[in-house]
Amino acid sequence: MENHKHFVIDFDSTFTRVEALDVLCEISLRGQPDAQESLAKIKEITDLGMEGKISFRESLENRLEILRAHKSHLPELIARLSDQVSDSFQRNKEFVRKYAGQIYILSNGFKDFIVPIVEHFGITEDRVFANEFTYDEAGNIVGFNKENLLSENNGKPNKIRSMNLKGEVYVLGDGYTDYEIKKAGIAHKFYAFTENVRRANVLQNADHEAPNLDEFLYVNKMERALSYPKSRINVLLLENIHEHGIKKLQEEGYNVKVHPAGMDEDELIEAIKDVSILGIRSKTQVTKKVLESANRLLAVGAFCIGTNQIDLLTCQRKGVAVFNAPFSNTRSVVEMAIAELIMLMRNLPDKSVSMHQGKWNKSASGSFEVRGKTLGIIGYGNIGAQLSVVAESIGMKVQFYDLEEKLALGNAVQCKSLEELLSTSDMITLHIDGRKENNGFLTEKHFSQMKDGVIFLNLSRGPVVDIAGLKKYVLTGKIRGVGVDVFPEEPLSNNDEFISELRGLPNTILTPHIGGSTLEAQENIADFVPGKIMEYINTGSTSNSVNFPNIVLPMLKNAHRFIHIHRNEPGVLAKINHELAAHNLNIVGQYLKTNEEIGYVITDINKDYDEEVIKNLKSIKETIRFRVLY
Repeated sequence: MENHKHFVIDFDSTFTRVEALDVLCEISLRGQPDAQESLAKIKEITDLGMEGKISFRESLENRLEILRAHKSHLPELIARLSDQVSDSFQRNKEFVRKYAGQIYILSNGFKDFIVPIVEHFGITEDRVFANEFTYDEAGNIVGFNKENLLSENNGKPNKIRSMNLKGEVYVLGDGYTDYEIKKAGIAHKFYAFTENVRRANVLQNADHEAPNLDEFLYVNKMERALSYPKSRINVLLLENIHEHGIKKLQEEGYNVKVHPAGMDEDELIEAIKDVSILGIRSKTQVTKKVLESANRLLAVGAFCIGTNQIDLLTCQRKGVAVFNAPFSNTRSVVEMAIAELIMLMRNLPDKSVSMHQGKWNKSASGSFEVRGKTLGIIGYGNIGAQLSVVAESIGMKVQFYDLEEKLALGNAVQCKSLEELLSTSDMITLHIDGRKENNGFLTEKHFSQMKDGVIFLNLSRGPVVDIAGLKKYVLTGKIRGVGVDVFPEEPLSNNDEFISELRGLPNTILTPHIGGSTLEAQENIADFVPGKIMEYINTGSTSNSVNFPNIVLPMLKNAHRFIHIHRNEPGVLAKINHELAAHNLNIVGQYLKTNEEIGYVITDINKDYDEEVIKNLKSIKETIRFRVLY
């Protein structure tokens, strides 16, 4: 045998997601009155054996005694196991085929069902070492070949020793019996495979954890389906991101950590050092100082509409793509605005407080319908436009003000100036974004220009309103009702006190930044934002990014994809293509888009490349970030 690396791979719970004898038990005992009890017993014995708490032979004998299986059960078992091949083995099928000459399947299971599964991956029967069933004349499985080394305790190390392999032996498996090969001094390294099951006593003895086959191939510098194992991509999610988003990122294979509250700058600087994907909501500030400490950061997901809490320019200059959810909570904010307008027009907040104090004050004084009243919407974006439609449908007259010329929906009318809207609206609701230029957008002067008895809502961003000016005109009675959901300073967590000048004002609804906080909205956001981030990581697509040039890319097939982010300066594309031509690489697709700060070039090539071209592309002086996908 050549002096090279040998890869010894377990079958049950490694090559497949399940323990085959557990599945055989389900088949053979189907319809039997003690089926559930027997199945539980089989699994218990399996775990005891895998954890090394009972001898392997004892485990095998006890399980076969319970099975009561027949040869006729094997075709169904093989069919079910074929559907239970571990995801990372399925993903890397072609690469397993290529390296089949270096792979041995070593299992305490049985060749009777293992060989038909692994043959589809190019692994021939002579490279499968496992136990063998024995049958009686009627075809019942009555035992196993006790002469087979793998039926004995320490069977795996003894088998490998008997093969006298020349070179380094690397073992990939999930059980204690796999570790025994390393323990016996035969294996160079033992990788604990944890894609399907994590066993604490196996992990503590492993040289390396392999959450999937991608990691094993990556560490051993073998060809693989993914250029970089997803389990190495660290994700940090803050501020109670909806569990749907957490699950979606975990199912993608990322290493996800969750923190329930926001973080201040110093906390985030410490937490973000090894993070590739950061997920936040509105409280956490992603500052320049934070980003300077985040050298592995690829993307930030804002699980909300606004992105003013993120330094987008520094993200661009660091090659960090930012994604938000511009539409996902629109309906939730609109419904809350409508509800508050009606409540404030009827003075319901104060009436409710009085009732709780035992005061009965039945009167129509100060209560009005919203029907026929004029609603002024400042900011006619996604939320403002939908609010316009809903408000008109319940009888309001709608006018709006926006810096840009907008298509008015329904019978809405665009005002020529902000002052026109302020002086002619019975109700005013604010829906502008949180960019720095909008800080202090509505001043005391603007409140003075409003109609007497106006209702005012701010469900957009806290810093855009002069809070002192708002309070002044509420106390004078000019502003008859107020609804505020956002504040210049907001607590980092639910355990911190909310402090505001607006506390205690009459007919005032204060809510803790929950305009978009419905279960429907949070689930929509938790689906949308991870989806965009995963598209970016997997394909390079920047669709809906708020700070990158938007490019929608096809899935990568039979090619390598070079992603080059650079400062937007003349001649960079020529430099990239010069390097590709110098290495005789044929371009099968190329995409370029720029904005004021950066250029984004994606190049697909249809052949293998050497590391020199990567080094040269990274060395182009304008380069911000470079990565390879395949």
